[in-house]
Amino acid sequence: QVQVVESGGGSVQAGGSLRLSCAASGRTFSSYHMGWFRQAPGKEREFVAAISGGGSNTYYADSVKGRFTISRDNAKNTVSLQMNSLKPDDTAVYHCAAKSTGAYSTPIWYNYWGQGIQVTVSS
Repeated sequence: QVQVVESGGGSVQAGGSLRLSCAASGRTFSSYHMGWFRQAPGKEREFVAAISGGGSNTYYADSVKGRFTISRDNAKNTVSLQMNSLKPDDTAVYHCAAKSTGAYSTPIWYNYWGQGIQVTVSS
């Protein structure tokens, strides 16, 4: 069982930066792939970024590639999402999630989810 809790959201103007953090419980954190997803009002949940258990492999949605960076610290059971050059289209509730198997970009493979945190980017 893994519990994840997000922090670091807020409001920022376009072009600004935010850093999201996700704290996870459990002694086997490094065995889980971690992902970030987001959901805007009236839209489906979409993949943002993911990182393998050891941190050597990272994956990004095309819409955030070059602007967002995912990282993890297995000693602290945390995963972060550094978001730069933010755009109004990045406005959404961002969720951290953990999985042990399956496709990295598909929500159904993720077993454990945080409650989400709001990110608002104004123009």
